[in-house]
Amino acid sequence: MNRYAVMKPLMMALITLGVLTGCSQVQPWERGYLAKQEMAWDSDPMERALNDHIFFSKEASSGGNIAAGGGCGCN
Repeated sequence: MNRYAVMKPLMMALITLGVLTGCSQVQPWERGYLAKQEMAWDSDPMERALNDHIFFSKEASSGGNIAAGGGCGCN
């Protein structure tokens, strides 16, 4: 029997086990910690908007936040 034929199911089982153990249910008393501003992806919305504007101006592109304009920064 091929060595890889044995390793493939073993690796898939380990990956599946790893994915399943990474999921956990948040208890109601723990939700207060997750609702804090510092736990947000973007803790400062103004800074995120400024960084998006700078990025899209430099890249001459528009992203998923409906920003339009060219590379000149005149949007």
